[in-house]
Formats: sequence, C-alpha cells, structure tokens
Amino acid sequence: MPLATTGELITRAAEARSAIAAFNIITLEHVEAVIAGAEAAGAPVVLQVSENAVKFRYGRLAPLARAAVAAAERADVPVALHLDHVQSDDLLRQAPGAGFSSVMYDAARLPYAENLAATRAATDWAHSQGLWIEAELGQVGGKDGSLPLDAHAPGARTDPDQGRDFVTRTGVDALAVAIGSVHAMTTRSAALDHVLLRRLSAALGVPLVLHGSSGVPDDGLVAAVADGIAKVNVGTALNVAMTSAIRTFLAAHPQAVDSRKYLSVGREAMAREVTRIIGVLTTAP
Repeated sequence: MPLATTGELITRAAEARSAIAAFNIITLEHVEAVIAGAEAAGAPVVLQVSENAVKFRYGRLAPLARAAVAAAERADVPVALHLDHVQSDDLLRQAPGAGFSSVMYDAARLPYAENLAATRAATDWAHSQGLWIEAELGQVGGKDGSLPLDAHAPGARTDPDQGRDFVTRTGVDALAVAIGSVHAMTTRSAALDHVLLRRLSAALGVPLVLHGSSGVPDDGLVAAVADGIAKVNVGTALNVAMTSAIRTFLAAHPQAVDSRKYLSVGREAMAREVTRIIGVLTTAP
C-alpha cells in the first residue's frame, strides 16, 4: 500500500489515547523484521532512520531509505518513514526527497534559547516542505554520551511551563519528553515519572513521544500510553533480540559461514519482538 504519513498515524493515536510504535532500523533485516512484526500484529508502524544509522551507512541516506520505501509499499499494514535525531541541517534537507514524511530535529544538547531558535528554524523549513516535525526538550541521555546519563539529575526532566513555551514558540508538531527513560538501555529498569507525564500531557497540547523505550518495563509502557504518550520509540530492544539470537545460533553451529543462516534467525527474533511490543502498547486502557 502507499506510504503512510507519520503525522496522520500519530494524530489518530493521540486522539484515541493510544500509541504508535516507531522502530529504528539499521539494516535491511531490520526493515523486513519491523514490517513482518507489524503485519503479524495487524498494526500500523513507523520505520525510523537515525542520523547515527546514516553515519554507519557511510553517511548515505538513500540506500537504506529506498529499501525501506520499497518494503513499506509492499506491506499489508500502513508504514511511515521518520528521520530520527537529526542534528545536521544537510541531512534534514534530504528527508523530503527520500520518502520521509517526518523528522525529529534534535537540538536538545543546546542551551534552551539556542535549542528554541534552532528548532524554530528547522520547523519553519520542515513545514514548508510538508514535513511533520518532532523535537526534544530535557535530557533523555544515552546518545553517544552527549547528554547526561543520569535521567534523574536536576534539570534533566522536561519542565511543563518551559515545554509549553517551547511548543508555542517553535511550532513543533510533537515533543519528545524527558521523564526518566534513557537511550540504549539493555536492561528494562527505567522508572518513569508518571506524575510529570500527566502534567506535560495537560500542558503542551501536542502529541508526546517517549524515547529510550527499550529500557522501560511493559507496565511502564502501558501506563505511559495511558498518561499521554502517542509515539513510542524502540531501537535497542531489536538489537538485543537480534544479537542474542545470532549468538545462540553461532554457538550451536560454530562452523556456520553462510550469513543468511544466522541473519534469518536474527530477523525472526526482531520480528517477534516487534509483535510483542505492539501488543503491549495496545493493552493500554
């Protein structure tokens, strides 16, 4: 089916007090696994390509993006493409021509006034191109050590009053909020601040996004959706599933050299995790 748009999927989810799962992709196996998992769940999904993934792919966005578009157009469920954690203005400007309907512009590392100004400029340009835009306020942490890893440090959390000012003055369509999760967690021990999340949901007036969701236990995800999260970003959980499955396979087959054998096992493990996570999100009241 034709590519869906992230804005449409998130708007519907927010209106229904539900959430869309957005999975970060790095390889073609990720693309295929996310779509297969979403199809098994019978749910729409967002494929996300981060700036770090682009750097891994020799700085080239087009090859992975074209593969994602081709796979999405053959999916049995709605699939949208989202460019994630963009700091480079050059990369931002590649999004419309590469099949992306949305972008997360990440200036959260900057002081508030600079974040606001940079995000305002990015939003103006993105909207002129028909892109839905997400930004971040607060310090989720865990991305390349560029932000504090302590999600509970003073000033790390998103402030509702500042958040309202930021959304109003930048015009962003959604906001990633810092409420206790951390990127790249391999344990599911993050404790979210649900009181703060409810305050943010009441104050901001735009869909809220949870980054670092791989480290949040299932009940925390269910509660986050009930409290106002409309987009749940997942990346590390897929890599954990893939790597664990491949390690197990290679330990049992030490002479294996055909990459299709172990990559297919990894792909299947990721697809199961996608289906499981979507199932968790749909149990939210």
